[in-house]
Amino acid sequence: MNNIRNFCIIAHIDHGKSTLADRFLEYTKTIEEREMHDQVLDSMELEQERGITIKSHAIQMDYIHSGTEYKLNLIDTPGHVDFSYEVSRSIAACEGALLIIDATQGIQAQTISNLYLAIENNLEIIPVMNKMDLDNAMPEIIEEQIIDLVGCEREDIIRASGKTGMGVEEILNRIITKIPPPKGDPNAPLQALIFDSVFNSFRGIIAYFKIVNGEVRKKDLVKFVATGREYNADEIGVLKLALMPKDLLSTGDVGYIISGIKTAKEVKVGDTITHVENPCNKAISGFEEVKPMVFAGIYPIDADDYEDLRSAMDKLQLNDASLTFAPESSAALGFGFRCGFLGLLHMEIIQERLEREFNMNVITTVPNVSYQVHLIDGTTMAVYNPSGMPPSTTINEIEEPYIRANIITASEFIGQVMKLCLDKRGVLLNQNYLTAERAELIFNLPLGEIVFDFYDKLKSVSKGYASFDYHVSGFKPAKLVRLDILLNGEMVDALSTLIHFDNAYSFGRKMCEKLKELIPRQQFDIAIQAAVGAKIIARETIKAVRKDVTAKCYGGDITRKRKLLEKQKKGKKRMKQVGNVEVPQKAFLAVLKLD
Repeated sequence: MNNIRNFCIIAHIDHGKSTLADRFLEYTKTIEEREMHDQVLDSMELEQERGITIKSHAIQMDYIHSGTEYKLNLIDTPGHVDFSYEVSRSIAACEGALLIIDATQGIQAQTISNLYLAIENNLEIIPVMNKMDLDNAMPEIIEEQIIDLVGCEREDIIRASGKTGMGVEEILNRIITKIPPPKGDPNAPLQALIFDSVFNSFRGIIAYFKIVNGEVRKKDLVKFVATGREYNADEIGVLKLALMPKDLLSTGDVGYIISGIKTAKEVKVGDTITHVENPCNKAISGFEEVKPMVFAGIYPIDADDYEDLRSAMDKLQLNDASLTFAPESSAALGFGFRCGFLGLLHMEIIQERLEREFNMNVITTVPNVSYQVHLIDGTTMAVYNPSGMPPSTTINEIEEPYIRANIITASEFIGQVMKLCLDKRGVLLNQNYLTAERAELIFNLPLGEIVFDFYDKLKSVSKGYASFDYHVSGFKPAKLVRLDILLNGEMVDALSTLIHFDNAYSFGRKMCEKLKELIPRQQFDIAIQAAVGAKIIARETIKAVRKDVTAKCYGGDITRKRKLLEKQKKGKKRMKQVGNVEVPQKAFLAVLKLD
């Protein structure tokens, strides 16, 4: 046990975590040179394409230090705020963390929030300044920032480069000397924490775990505490680039278990594994429940695919525990699921993964957040989508969730960033300068205002130099109304949104204009209306595709022409009564992109 070190890599987006992990794997010869490529641990196609880490990836390395062989269990974590739940799970399986800071950009918002996560879990922090090979690196200035943030000495900060491999040996030696070995009792009853799982169509569910106490052997009869189910450990082993079977895993080891489980609901992330004969007296605690921030409906394009979509969602939830979903139905779209995501990027990634990994074509409705509705009779209900809103006569007040946003930006962009936040109904709580060039702004913002395009706009007003991190701070009363879209008097429930009263008119107007562009012309007029309650606030009309019925009349009496036009008018009217309007998928997506 004294020769095991479990550590994770935490940082802001794009500060070079995965590149540095590649160098560790090369240096410790965990990977042959011929197998080496960029972002080795990012095994998903999506991660390679976008250059971001979506999942935490665990791998074991062997390293000899002063004549002793050590086992290093490394977990590479995502940097984006939408995947912070992955980071919290990885931290629960470690005793130390490498805090990577980009030498050209310095400390950013996610660096701070991931660091606090690690400190709360009493992890040993090793600060590393990455990208030292770049010409625009500012080591002295950034060292000052790190000393202020972490409270370490200047000589504790390791200068490194993920691209050239500079400082890699020093980091590995520091991991062995500074990070403590795992604590635990190898002779106690088995107690192991599941921190991730994946679905394999041939082997069933593979659960990844860290042993806190005791040991497990191949073929042992084990029990999952939360579900109470019992299984045989058909195969156990450690995580190298592929799975490596072993006969015994002991306290402090990070490994996997395959026991032929086929249904996704039987494995829960954060569950405890123990022996059936000699069980531990309590489950491992301290695993937080995930709180979804953004809700959207996901519906199959073809109604017959509903059951396939359900099994795809189950398998996806195994691999991404922060996804929550429940069945719902819509008049316009049929049966589907109301899903909870941690943010808009998370929503986009889930949609792409459904398409790529499970070949599911889906429609996603307008995302919204969860509101607390206080009714006149004194009860409170949580409302996730506009169609669940009770009649306005029964509502006393509506409360919407607020976040405390932490934005770090270059001082030249403070004006634009403040204007953006104030336009989104934000309130400035604090402003302080980290250095002469960088400032930190703390805002209270309604979550409903930032789920659409806030992050993109923040990047554009700050030329990409602002970083953003947030956590929910509570609920506050708000003047919200439900905005409905009507096509020929019929409501399209999938396009309804809950919106602040002040923004309802302009948003309704834009929505009508956008839908007019996107809905194809029919044989009859289509009226597109935006309504708040019974009041129509905006209208656009898509003109009918008309045949020129009077083309054959050369001269003659006007009544001949009028007779033909009247006949056509009657036909159009009849058509309008029986015709229905198809809303294309593009229209649902365009509503998300509305400025």
